[in-house]
Amino acid sequence: MRNPYDVLGVPKGASEAEIKKAFRKLAKAYHPDSNKDPKAKERFSEANTAYEILGDKEKRAQFDRGEIDAEGKPRATGFEGFSGFGGGRGGGGGGFDFEGFTQRRGGAGAAGPGGVGEDFISHIFGEAFRAGGAGPGGRGGPIRGEDVAAELSVTLEQVAGEDKMRIGLPGGRDVDVMIPKGVIDGQTIRLRGLGGAGGPRGEPGDALLTIRIQPHPVFKVDGADLRASVDLPLEDAVLGGALRVPTLTGAVEMKVPAMTSSGRTFRLRGKGLPKKDGTRGDLFATTAIVLPASDDAALTEYARRRREAKAGTA
Repeated sequence: MRNPYDVLGVPKGASEAEIKKAFRKLAKAYHPDSNKDPKAKERFSEANTAYEILGDKEKRAQFDRGEIDAEGKPRATGFEGFSGFGGGRGGGGGGFDFEGFTQRRGGAGAAGPGGVGEDFISHIFGEAFRAGGAGPGGRGGPIRGEDVAAELSVTLEQVAGEDKMRIGLPGGRDVDVMIPKGVIDGQTIRLRGLGGAGGPRGEPGDALLTIRIQPHPVFKVDGADLRASVDLPLEDAVLGGALRVPTLTGAVEMKVPAMTSSGRTFRLRGKGLPKKDGTRGDLFATTAIVLPASDDAALTEYARRRREAKAGTA
């Protein structure tokens, strides 16, 4: 797995907005539904893995500190915990000197003066290098299970509520999934260990779950913000008043000033979607003046007089 900054094509000091923009661009270009190139699926998965790290403030900091690798897994030193290694010949620190060891065959664990038993060597190298896929004599390591792919269709209400949902994975397994903060349409999240079974002593694969946000009849999504058109009665547009505005958690009242025109936009803070940092986006409500459903003689006469007055001053 490449460096996630290189995958998304952003510098190390990129802002959260720049990272999200870069991911959305790659997701749109390489999503398997729209790009049939055999390599697109691999690029799409790579971009998702990179965004899982850089799109999460805590994981990004861990990666920058070198605590996790490009796949989000803790970094291992290989010989960590073997305090005797590295002494060298004549090092004076009580360390092991592998140059002086001779592997001997015989009984289990046989060793003579100045030598180490074959079983001991096999154990040390077998454990230290198992993740690399080869042990003594070039034997292959444990086989990791295959990743499986699935989709989860969610509503904006479910995203806003950070709901827990049950989904069936390939193979017949049902799991509960918490919708993560800051999720966007088309994003794939990795459920570690929920893929295919691995070989003997091998790790299971992961489940790659693509989130599909259903279109909403009222709201349009703009990042973590929502946008909606709200009907404004003519009398309230002229005189001002209270306007009921729909939100994902129920309607709220908003004051509109007198002489409010169609197309004026008001911001309702915190009424958008959850962000990764725990805050929420905003709701932008744009007014659309609504005329009476039936003829209104007084309104018609008023409009006629205004038009004649304008014509007289022209």
